[in-house]
Amino acid sequence: MGIRQSGEERRQELLEIIQQSEQPVTGTKLAKQAGVSRQVIVQDLSLLKAKGHPVVATARGYLLNHPELDESRHMRKVVCRHGSDQLKAECDAVVDEGVIIRDVIVEHPVYGFLTGELMLKSRRDVRALIEQLEETQATPLSTLTDGVHIHTLEADNEEALNAAIDALDRLGILVSELDV
Repeated sequence: MGIRQSGEERRQELLEIIQQSEQPVTGTKLAKQAGVSRQVIVQDLSLLKAKGHPVVATARGYLLNHPELDESRHMRKVVCRHGSDQLKAECDAVVDEGVIIRDVIVEHPVYGFLTGELMLKSRRDVRALIEQLEETQATPLSTLTDGVHIHTLEADNEEALNAAIDALDRLGILVSELDV
């Protein structure tokens, strides 16, 4: 990538990099490759998303969501409640069943529903999220709502979803399921 590229050319190049990567690509890495600041990357990716490209920002970096795959996938929303000390146990219980935690959603009294993209697929992803929260001294979104939050769960089959939901129930953090 060259510094003299137009914004549109740079955005196309960013899209290609993310499409070709099997793992999320960090904003820092994209900025370095593009020869621009991380702020420019954030703006570029927001513009791509606004134009309909399925760019997802996760705690581990940027990736593309492939909505065409969603039709063959099984999804459910669950309401959970727990303190920050149970975040790892919650996420591990879900990913251990082969279920993806797509997001976390909280209902803020002023701003309405706030969504954080997660796309957690493995214990390694969960560990990276926990490490990033610790390194940045950020708090989970659920701290805004006394621990209450919603997750969109995705799996290859209903059995995996049921197993993950049962695991959350055994941990005592499942409040309810929502109809999607």
